[in-house]
Amino acid sequence: MRSLSSVLALVLIASSSNALEYRVGTLDIIHPWSRATPRGSTVGAGYMAIRNGGTAQDRLIGGSSDVAAKLEIHETTITDGVAKMRPVSGGLLIKPGETVELKPGALHVMFVGLKNPLNPGDHINATLIFEKAGAVNIDFDVVAMGSTPKN
Repeated sequence: MRSLSSVLALVLIASSSNALEYRVGTLDIIHPWSRATPRGSTVGAGYMAIRNGGTAQDRLIGGSSDVAAKLEIHETTITDGVAKMRPVSGGLLIKPGETVELKPGALHVMFVGLKNPLNPGDHINATLIFEKAGAVNIDFDVVAMGSTPKN
């Protein structure tokens, strides 16, 4: 018969594997996700939070993905009621002690040149590259168009 502490340890291990958190250096990449795309779309977006638990700033400078020709860091701005997406020049700064949110309508990663549509339930394999921490492989969970993930 297993002790209660053994059972609790197994439950904690199982639930932590669903946390969708990755670590590289002093950076935590928290819950990467994306939305499904319509058939024929050539771009998709990815979202997450990046927390810097260190004492030095770092910068997200690029990456790659199996699903697209390029992965770029973009920002959405609204001018006179018109939303525009543009690449972030010089990468995305993550200051010590800060958490940067990549979310719809704001900062995000852009999957450019999609090879296939993104479908709900898909998992997108990608590599993020940071100036100091280096590269980290992550998976984005794809949710339905217009929805957000349930944490």
